[in-house]
Amino acid sequence: MQIDNTNFENKKVIIRVDFNVPLDEHFNVTDDTRIRAAVPTIQKVLKDGGTAILMSHLGRPKGKDDKFSLKHIISTLEKNIAQEVTFVDDCIGDKVKSIIDNSTNGDVILLENLRFYSEEKAGDENFAQQLSYLADYYINDAFGTAHRAHASTAVIAKFFPNDKCFGYLIEKEIISVDKVLNSDEKPLTAIVGGAKVSSKITIIERLLDSVDNLIIGGGMAYTFIKAQGGKIGNSLVEDDYLELALNIIKKAKENNVTLLLPIDTIIADDFNNNANTQLVAIDNIPEGWMGLDIGEKSSNLFKDTILDSKLILWNGPMGVFEMESFQKGTIDIALTLAKATENDAFSLVGGGDSVAAINKFNLGKKVSHVSTGGGAMLEYLEGKQLPGIAAILN
Repeated sequence: MQIDNTNFENKKVIIRVDFNVPLDEHFNVTDDTRIRAAVPTIQKVLKDGGTAILMSHLGRPKGKDDKFSLKHIISTLEKNIAQEVTFVDDCIGDKVKSIIDNSTNGDVILLENLRFYSEEKAGDENFAQQLSYLADYYINDAFGTAHRAHASTAVIAKFFPNDKCFGYLIEKEIISVDKVLNSDEKPLTAIVGGAKVSSKITIIERLLDSVDNLIIGGGMAYTFIKAQGGKIGNSLVEDDYLELALNIIKKAKENNVTLLLPIDTIIADDFNNNANTQLVAIDNIPEGWMGLDIGEKSSNLFKDTILDSKLILWNGPMGVFEMESFQKGTIDIALTLAKATENDAFSLVGGGDSVAAINKFNLGKKVSHVSTGGGAMLEYLEGKQLPGIAAILN
C-alpha cells in the first residue's frame, strides 16, 4: 500500500525514522538532513488526523546511556515540524502505552533510543511485538537502516500484515535507484570514487551491466593505474586487487562501457594539508610521493562525459576532499553534476563520503536526489534484497 493512498485519520501510526544525526559536545544537532527528510511523512499522518509515534536509534550505545538519548534532538525536531513533541524516556512497556493511549489526533510522540535494548539489533520478535502494541499502523521511512534486519525495520512489519507502507523518503530512494538502474534514458554515467576497490567490487561489477560510462577516481584509481604498469609512487594501492582491476577493464570493453580513469594527479610528499605538492601524469608518480586528488586534465575529461549524460550516479570522492589542498577534484565533479542537473539530467548522489562532500560544498539542492542511506543505497544498487524493504513488500 502506498502512503498517498492511505488515510491515517484516528490512527496511531508508528513510524521508523532515521534520526541517527551527528551531535556536538553540547549535544546540539550539527546536521539535521535526516530529520528534515522525515518531515513530509510525519506531516501526512498529522494532516490526515492521526497520531505520529516516532522511533529511531542514535549512535551505538551499549545499554542505556544519556549521551545517546533522543531527548537531545527534540528542539531540532520541533523546529522542523513546527509543533511540540512529547518525549517518552522508553520505547516499550505500560508507561509508553499509557502515554500513547492518552494522546490525541495531531500529537507527535518521540520514543527513546531503540538501541538502548540489545533486542533491537538482534531482531528480537518479542521486542518487535511490544513495539507493535503501541500503534494501529506501521510506516518504515528509515532508508539508512533498511539493509539491517532489526526489530524496528524488518521484524515489526509482520505484526501489521495489512497496515504497513513506506514513507515518502523510502519511496523516493527506491524510485531514484530504480530510475538509474532500469531507465531507458541514455547515456548513463556512474562515477565511483573513494579509497578502495575492494569495498566497491560488487557495485562496479553490477554497474558494468547497465552503464554507458564508468568514471573511476579517488584512491582506488591508483590500483587500476598500477595494474596497467604505471608508476604510482607511494599512492594507496591494493596489490591483491591488481588482477581484478584488469578484469574490470576487460569486462568494460566487452560490454562496450567507456571506462575513464584519471590522467593526471595532484601528488604530495606527505599525507597532510601543508605538504609539498605538484601536478604529474598519474602513471608517472615519483617514489616518496602519493596521489591525493585528480588533476585538471582529468576533471575536464570527466566533465565532458558527465555533461553529455542523461542519468548520473555518483558514489565516492575524487580525492582527500577533507583537506583543502586536495578537494578541487571533488568540487569540480560536484559542480559539474549540478550543471548537468540544471540541463535536465537526473543525478543521484549516494554513499557517505559523496553525501558529505555535496553537503560540504552546499550543492545538495542542485542535484536530483541525495540518498540518506549510504550502506543501504550501495546494497540496493548491488541488487541485494534489503530486509526493511522486503518486510513491507511481502
